Amino acid sequence: MSQRAFLLILGISVIAVETALGSWRKDNRNSRSVRHSEDNYEWTTWFNVDHPGGLGDYEQLDAIRFYYRARVCETPRAIEARTTEWVPARETGEKVHADPSVGFWCLNEEQGPERNCSNYAVRFLCPTDNSVSIQGNWGPWTEWSPCPALCGQVGVQLRSRNCQSHSVPCTGSKVEGKECSGPECPKTECSLQCVMGKVNAECDTCMCEEHILLGSVRRAGGLTAKGATILRSGKLLTLTDHNGHFRIPGICPDGNTTLTVNLQGHAPLTVFVPNSAERTSVLSIQLKRTEKLHVLSHPESKARREGQTAAFCCKVAGTPQPDKYQWFHNNSLMAKQSEGTLVLKDLRPEQAGEYYCGASGPAGAIKTKAATLKVIGRDEHSCNPKPESHLVRLPHDCYQNSTDSFYYDVGRCPSDTCAGQLDNGIRCKDKVAYCCGVGKMEKRQITCQGYQLPTMVVTECGCQKCVDTKVIVHGRAIAADNGEPLRFGHVFMNGVRISRTGYKGTFSIQVPPDTERLVLTFVDNMQKFVNTTKVLPFNTKGGAVYHEIKLLRKKAPVTISSSESNTLELGEVEGQEAMVHIQIPPHSFYKENGEVFVGNVNASLTFLDPRDISTAAAAQSDLNFVGDEGDTLPLRTYGMFSVDFRGEENNEPLNAGEVKVFLDSAQVKMSEHLNTMKLWSLNPDTGLWEEEGSLQIQKKKRGKREERTFLIGNMEIRERRLFNLDVPENRRCYVKVRAFRSERFMPSEQVEGVVVSLINMEPTAGYSSNPRAWGRFDSVITGPSGACLPAFCDEQKADAYSAYVMANLGGEELEAVPSAPKLNPSLIGVPQPYLGKLNYRRSDHEDPRVKKTAFSINVAKPSPNTAEEGNGPVYAFENLKECEEAPFSAAHFRFSRVEGDRYDYNTVPFNEDDPLSWTQDYLSWWPKPMEYRACYVKVKINSPHELNVRSRNMGGTHPKTVGQLYGLRDTRSIRDMDQTTVSAVCVEFKCSGMLYDQERVDRTLVKVIPQGSCKRDHVNTMLQEYLVNHLPLAVNNDTNEFTMLAPLDPLGHNYGIYTVTDQDPRTAKEIALGRCFDGTSDGTSRVMKSNEGIALTFTCGDREVTRQSVFQAMQSTQGQIVTSAVRGEGRQNRRRQRANGLRSSRRRSTRNHTGERAEATN
Repeated sequence: MSQRAFLLILGISVIAVETALGSWRKDNRNSRSVRHSEDNYEWTTWFNVDHPGGLGDYEQLDAIRFYYRARVCETPRAIEARTTEWVPARETGEKVHADPSVGFWCLNEEQGPERNCSNYAVRFLCPTDNSVSIQGNWGPWTEWSPCPALCGQVGVQLRSRNCQSHSVPCTGSKVEGKECSGPECPKTECSLQCVMGKVNAECDTCMCEEHILLGSVRRAGGLTAKGATILRSGKLLTLTDHNGHFRIPGICPDGNTTLTVNLQGHAPLTVFVPNSAERTSVLSIQLKRTEKLHVLSHPESKARREGQTAAFCCKVAGTPQPDKYQWFHNNSLMAKQSEGTLVLKDLRPEQAGEYYCGASGPAGAIKTKAATLKVIGRDEHSCNPKPESHLVRLPHDCYQNSTDSFYYDVGRCPSDTCAGQLDNGIRCKDKVAYCCGVGKMEKRQITCQGYQLPTMVVTECGCQKCVDTKVIVHGRAIAADNGEPLRFGHVFMNGVRISRTGYKGTFSIQVPPDTERLVLTFVDNMQKFVNTTKVLPFNTKGGAVYHEIKLLRKKAPVTISSSESNTLELGEVEGQEAMVHIQIPPHSFYKENGEVFVGNVNASLTFLDPRDISTAAAAQSDLNFVGDEGDTLPLRTYGMFSVDFRGEENNEPLNAGEVKVFLDSAQVKMSEHLNTMKLWSLNPDTGLWEEEGSLQIQKKKRGKREERTFLIGNMEIRERRLFNLDVPENRRCYVKVRAFRSERFMPSEQVEGVVVSLINMEPTAGYSSNPRAWGRFDSVITGPSGACLPAFCDEQKADAYSAYVMANLGGEELEAVPSAPKLNPSLIGVPQPYLGKLNYRRSDHEDPRVKKTAFSINVAKPSPNTAEEGNGPVYAFENLKECEEAPFSAAHFRFSRVEGDRYDYNTVPFNEDDPLSWTQDYLSWWPKPMEYRACYVKVKINSPHELNVRSRNMGGTHPKTVGQLYGLRDTRSIRDMDQTTVSAVCVEFKCSGMLYDQERVDRTLVKVIPQGSCKRDHVNTMLQEYLVNHLPLAVNNDTNEFTMLAPLDPLGHNYGIYTVTDQDPRTAKEIALGRCFDGTSDGTSRVMKSNEGIALTFTCGDREVTRQSVFQAMQSTQGQIVTSAVRGEGRQNRRRQRANGLRSSRRRSTRNHTGERAEATN
């Protein structure tokens, strides 16, 4: 052999070292006799008993014989190695070792920097069954080689022998080794100098023989820490006793000596021995529980061209910190990547896909979310230049004969990540984000009834800088039982207070950039409500998402004695047994400083009972935990309870140890859950549940005869006060849901930013139609392709799990598709027979008086052998990407908004649900992203009819837009509840101000035009005076309408003008509408107040036959052409009439935004 060295590893006596050779023999490979004798030999199968983790890959003969005793001969003739990818060892370029009598191995440390061994398999050359085993004779051993060890080291001496037979092999080792020691090292003087005491014999620390260190160690929550280890420089000094105390003589109190304290379940703590001149020092140590690993930053999706460089980064925190990082590409582990930063140079198309990071250490394991790398060819378009189809609805007097509809295709560009003009810097986050957007637009004229309607149509898409957006989460925090608001409560994120709730429980949070998981904790200073931690979904594209936070009211405390045994029952459903019992032994209460508490205790235990479905929305967090491999996994709850123990006299908070928890096993209807039930506590910073302990099945007697079975576990009540009885559940699916602007259910009318919630239900055994308890609550935000909601499911039994699904947009509940009197699969969005298997039922299926805002289904996992179940709406858990990217034609469930009598048209199309769809154009309705200014004018109508009112908005004073249309707004008035001949309407108009270039102001020319035969009676005096004093003044010769150059100032209710500026367009409009309905500048109302804060008053009679308004197209004789379309719209019109009342009672927010929104001034 060309290279051969010898060493002794793990007690193996003879080992050969090889570099880049594929097989090894016990004698000379060039011997003719060896080749000739191979007729009597054959190769074994391939063996792979080890992997290249840790020190390397060890395929040892002894280990192979242990697993495959009869498959390897006693004396193998040769050994051959290859990687698991069928690459011979000779071609890998790695340094490897082999000997047929010992095996094969590869050491990671010998492969060079940042390189590990491949995963190898081996096989051996053995005699055939009919061959005659004849052994050759060995020659004499050579002398032992000199000992190579240096002073103070251990080495190996070697000797060898040769086989004297050339035709048959010799049995035994050719090389033998023995351990030897190097010479003694010359003694050196100890360089350690002590400020206090003397140097010890090992010269590694200072000793003070007359000093004694006494200490006390407390666990998290102040409980005694029995068995904690005390170390100095890694050497164990002592253990704490049953009281948590320790005594160490000889420690020097010089202020520099450090000790490390370790205790299972707690973070290691390093402490200094304080400087002291006394002979005895005392040290009190308080430990904190181990902080599980959690992700601080996830890798960011990127788009790059072929040949460029991409970097992905992840940052993980915990106590202690992770000691290992791994990167995965399309779920496959990447070799030689062990840092928190992954750099990919000279990119190739095959490197595209998903990348995520995994970290592990003593504090557990965690995986980040996946980032997508898009690799674009050098000459390929970064974005598809051809726009997607996007239909916008035209006004009712703009029916298009060419398409036989009220829709026009204006095109759009998907806001995907693209490769822009980037420098060569390697960084985790790109300095500038590039997105696909509008490259070119052209103006077209649409022929309507009596006028031309301009519109901007996208003709080409291109890569450009992404629109800057802000992500907002807002809503109300209220009691789950009666809706009482959490007034002036604190909102915490990562343990830091970031906001407060208002008088009506309102809150608004700007989500920090790069946030993947928003965890907020709501704290009530008045102690009425349980501290509530929520994981709130948000729209990563930008804009505001509304959430209603339900809070559990704290139970009134009961007084118990700390010196007696106490049992507390938990269960909130009348007429049913308690689900949980808490047993507290005597003398179990501790103060926060660790002292045993003696006296009476006020104990408040608040239980969230899953048998009451109304409590589902009040569930804490999102019922997830991190598994051993770092994956985020779901839990199914059997009840949550919040604990609050306080001393009766001074109200000081107390902890408790050795508390027993009893869960009545009769309440666990799914028998497979009995053996997996665990007790969990909530980490309020991460929103994840962490295991506290398991529960064991025991039988206990109640009274003299009754015997019951309980699941019993032990717990300690320390700094965490919220606990959960849960089981991990692996039967998981996703349910596809889409939301729409109307029940036309058109792809172009999908609504983003809708909060869709799913409550998992568990049916009573034998009564699948009668759910008995909820097990999980999840919420997801709809995107351009809807939402995929996680749910428990079962393939064998369709009704093993059922679910309720609801949808909410800014406090407005969306309607589900009806299921009675007859199922309509085409409307529901799911074909038969799968729809029947899912048992779809809207909430009013049995009782028409019930709200129509939810539906229930059996979550039946799709069968892989049934073709009609492979296209949604339920997807297996591993098919999440397929669910998210499913085409519109794939099955899905549907919700729709209750369409009121309001119509918006923008000349430059803009989707208010998606801020990234904003286009830079002079005619954009919203001229500045992230600063959306909504303006409304309040109009009073004296008429027995509810009438439509239009605002026509055109450029007024800006030379780029003068006389050009920004957009139209049509709104139907709402009848006064007390005056049948009076109605009022709040009509949106385009605010005056700077256009997108921020160079010059435009006073928008606004025309307010009521339907039919109307006469302007009155203009608000203050508004008229303002317009006169702020020239130019618009001409108002036509008394059937009102024209003005919109004011630049946010005037307020005294003028009948309502203006609100917000970072989200929908929120700005909602607040302004609430004020307009109320007729005030700082209030809000769901009921239209027809006589408050009016700008304009019109009196309208019956419609004139000789004059037709733009709103009479639906009644026009010309409608012969559109008769069929009108019939199709009839249901919508009836629905709009119903929506008038719904809009006033449901769509207007009750939120008080006083002081929370600033009105814009120019």
